[in-house]
Amino acid sequence: MSHALSLRPALRRPALLLLLALAALCALGMAVWAQVGGDRGIAPVASTSDIQVTGIEVDVRADTGAEAREQAWEEAQRLAWERLDGPELSDSQIEGLVSAIVIERERLGPKRYIATLGVVFDRQRASRYLGSEGEATRSAPMLLLPVTVSAGTQMVYEQRNPWQRAWAEYQAGQSRIDYVRPTGAGGDSLLLTYGQTGRRSRTWWRNALDQFGAADVLVSIASLRYTYPGGPVEGTFTARYGPDNTYLDGFEMTAASPAELPAMLERAVVRFDRIFELALADGKLRPDPTLNIGTPELDPALQRLLELGRALRAQEQAAAAAASEPTAESGDTITAAPVLAPPPEGSVALYTVQVATPDAAAFDGAVSAVRGTPGVRSTGIRSTAIGGTSVMTVSYSGSIGELAEALRARGFTVTQGSNALAISR
Repeated sequence: MSHALSLRPALRRPALLLLLALAALCALGMAVWAQVGGDRGIAPVASTSDIQVTGIEVDVRADTGAEAREQAWEEAQRLAWERLDGPELSDSQIEGLVSAIVIERERLGPKRYIATLGVVFDRQRASRYLGSEGEATRSAPMLLLPVTVSAGTQMVYEQRNPWQRAWAEYQAGQSRIDYVRPTGAGGDSLLLTYGQTGRRSRTWWRNALDQFGAADVLVSIASLRYTYPGGPVEGTFTARYGPDNTYLDGFEMTAASPAELPAMLERAVVRFDRIFELALADGKLRPDPTLNIGTPELDPALQRLLELGRALRAQEQAAAAAASEPTAESGDTITAAPVLAPPPEGSVALYTVQVATPDAAAFDGAVSAVRGTPGVRSTGIRSTAIGGTSVMTVSYSGSIGELAEALRARGFTVTQGSNALAISR
């Protein structure tokens, strides 16, 4: 039996290498799956455009528990309508405007009903009594990143957490902020990390935002500190926005125990929404124009300056081209583009200079001498003719006559035209 299982060394080694390769591939596949797999996605609730009033506490006693619950719901509808500053209506009229009752917490006894409820009013039916309530302009689509900082770690979607769940269960239909809330499943946990909030690259941010159809980003940070097992949980919350991670506001809350943590986070989400709405009203949540890398918007004044610069450059090029082309009638005389008016004294103007360049040394010496002339700001070579006449453009702070005198002082023989010079040595 032992002889049947033995392998020759020449056959044993390839088999071992094959097994190691298969093990490595399996490990790699498991590592990749571990990064994007697992239970980490929480789908956000569907947001409606109805008007929702949350956090209404009721405590009603009656002959039976069912009667107590019915009376409590009617009381919650009246209290919710009062919060909206609605006009005086009967209970039956208010009930006709309600589309749903949301039970946040409830305790039902034989003759008592204690609960925290939410009331959802149909916007279409309630709008005739509330006027323009809730009709304010909404923000652009804003990608939301809920960051949890606890025990020295920063987490967004790497695994399910209470802060992610609080935002996913928030009913944002009545908010002025158009939240884009990823589920956090699949590749979301690799793309949207805490490190992403510290990036400044507009290209990187634009690619990330395009994945979710958002215009900008909001970051809600919850720093949680567990004082001791079963004890209070202290939370420090910070609101930031934009690719530059700009600070908006912050606040602190405390939960009496880990069991009270979800309730505290729900209240924190509502407070974050108020912070973002105030920032929108103050004009802070406008999408960053630098993120629009495809079609950047320029200031109208800057756009006019650019157009003026292009027009002046086109005129200069046309004038230089006309000056560098001698005509049959002109012979060896200097030609230049006509100027409508001479430049003011002391201003910087562009002139054409024709240089006699019998050889390469003469060309280099003339160019260096012209560039070193006092008052010359810049020079450009329009055409080079070794053994003939080369053409330069000279930007000079002064008139054509002053440029001619400065060149004569440098040892050139100068012939002056209307807007051009011919120099030689």
